[in-house]
Amino acid sequence: MCTIMFIKTHDSIVFLAKKNMAMQKTTIATVVAIAFAGLMVSALGTLVATQTISSSGTITAIGVSIYTDSTCTTKLSIINWGTLNPGGTTTYTMYVKNTGNTPVTLNMTKNSWSPTSVSSYITLSWNEEQSQLAAGAGVTATLTLSVSSSISNVTNFSFNIVITGTH
Repeated sequence: MCTIMFIKTHDSIVFLAKKNMAMQKTTIATVVAIAFAGLMVSALGTLVATQTISSSGTITAIGVSIYTDSTCTTKLSIINWGTLNPGGTTTYTMYVKNTGNTPVTLNMTKNSWSPTSVSSYITLSWNEEQSQLAAGAGVTATLTLSVSSSISNVTNFSFNIVITGTH
């Protein structure tokens, strides 16, 4: 129910509308319900977009040795990247040692992606690309794995990492 009133003051007319209190409570409850439903749809949409990806990577060294520890005593052969989410990034620290008697230039390549399409959505970089490593010297290297936020339909992946020290 709505009551309309006109009130005359000196030179103007004020228009007032009064609504029944029950109607106001119903309207407020409806607005709150619609807002809550919108929030739930947004939250559910976000939950559906989250995807967990398991992974691993085999590492091969050519002309250098790769280790898990800074004293270069435990050789590294596989990296388990753990669980990743779309749009996520993770790092892994490893140690590269030139076991030869001449300086080398470090290079990293990746191959054997499985599934092959995942290489379009996952990138791997490191902080030692094209670095010079003296004979007998070691260096701390950080690998950075980034997953595109647009990746979909991937639950597991693997690939090979090849670290090469060239003369």
